[in-house]
Amino acid sequence: MKYYFRFFCLVILCFIVPVTTNAQLLNDPASVKMIQNSLDNIYNYEFEEAQKTIALVEAKYPGHPVNYILDSFVLYWKYLPIKDNAAKSKEYIQLLNQCLVAINKKFGKDSRNPEAVFYTMVARGYMAMLYNYRGELMNAAGEGKKAYNALTEGLSLISKNPEFYFTAGMYNYYVEVYPEEHPIIKPVMLFFKKGDKVLGLKQIDQGTRLGTITRAESCYYLARIYLKHEGKPDKAMPYAQKLMDLYPQNVIYRMTHIESLLLSGRYTQAVSGINILKKNTTSFYPLAWHTFQGLIQEKEEKDDAAAQKEYLLALRTPFDDQYTKEYHAMSYAGLARIAARAGNKAKAREYYKKCLEKAEYTTTIAEAKGFM
Repeated sequence: MKYYFRFFCLVILCFIVPVTTNAQLLNDPASVKMIQNSLDNIYNYEFEEAQKTIALVEAKYPGHPVNYILDSFVLYWKYLPIKDNAAKSKEYIQLLNQCLVAINKKFGKDSRNPEAVFYTMVARGYMAMLYNYRGELMNAAGEGKKAYNALTEGLSLISKNPEFYFTAGMYNYYVEVYPEEHPIIKPVMLFFKKGDKVLGLKQIDQGTRLGTITRAESCYYLARIYLKHEGKPDKAMPYAQKLMDLYPQNVIYRMTHIESLLLSGRYTQAVSGINILKKNTTSFYPLAWHTFQGLIQEKEEKDDAAAQKEYLLALRTPFDDQYTKEYHAMSYAGLARIAARAGNKAKAREYYKKCLEKAEYTTTIAEAKGFM
């Protein structure tokens, strides 16, 4: 059941970034520019600047659903991971519920107006994702079910605006890949429209070049796809680099950039990024940079003792299911390789077994299973 909920929420995620529709606010170039600027500020952790821009949107369009969406987005990034902050999670849900009230007030209940459909999808999708990562699967499924009709309707909008390249591409890719990696949910797939992996990758790439508001999301998720599912870090790197160029203060994007460098064997280039990342000593960030440092020590410095120390330090930090779970798997895999080189095959198998309990990357899984 957990794989069904995770897939369902993943599909919802494909449609939870702001996109333009034929509506008054989002058909206003000046307002779209303000929204884009506010999102750029949020992605770059410039939250005070973002709030100033959002205030301009709110002054021009008081009571509009987009105001609550932008405010909730600030909370999401400012208090990352928001699921671990009970007070901010509550405030986040309240904002999204206020968005739903604003939709009904502006467009009427169950309106099929494109903008109403879009914001309903956004609010329900955000709530579904939060509930999913908090382990509240029934709540996640409830919100996801309410969003799904709007989600599928959005698939038909790609010809109307380039922002939909991202959403359509994510759907086309994941609706095929997720059941391949999790066969247990294949019976559920009878209820989903068929996708196309190759087309999906092409569409997301088009989103990185043609999208305005969805540009960052297109770059981030395409980098993640090439790292996690395709096992092609060289292809992930240009998208991760673009994110770093645009949003140098975003720690999540920096982690992805460093990871793409390390997994493609560019160890020297990764060092400067790791040193910047090491300034983040709270939350799940030490897990990331200890893992990365372990890879440098093992792969570049050929110092198994130093690498082992870093991997063990990484494993002392609890992982976040959304952002750092794979780093536990990578650390276990590193310890397994070190044990194998030392001639301790039993210890290596033990570490690889623990690795497989966490691993989701196809390359990590293949490495562990190949040894077992």
